[in-house]
Amino acid sequence: MTARFWRLRPDGLEIAVRATPKGGRDAVEGVVLDSAGMPWLAVRVSTPPDQGKANQAVIKTLAGQFNVRLSQLALVNGASARLKRLRISGSPDALAALAMKIEDKNDC
Repeated sequence: MTARFWRLRPDGLEIAVRATPKGGRDAVEGVVLDSAGMPWLAVRVSTPPDQGKANQAVIKTLAGQFNVRLSQLALVNGASARLKRLRISGSPDALAALAMKIEDKNDC
């Protein structure tokens, strides 16, 4: 994979997420490619997109996946869109290792 759903930041990672609200369960489903071939981390949440509740569910799901506190995640853009960018604060190397494991499972 040449393009990644994540990029290193001095204080952590920025990740590209494709959220699916009202998806029946809360889970990280792997990496998907959009029509332009750009990778996005697919996250499904059972919560409807009502006043930011789905965004909070996405953050909670990602916090579990990356083993960080909720306060370490922040929505950068895409608050009302399926395609979002989030920042995860923490050790860039440790977070990148976790992101690469997700990519390895997906092998897209």
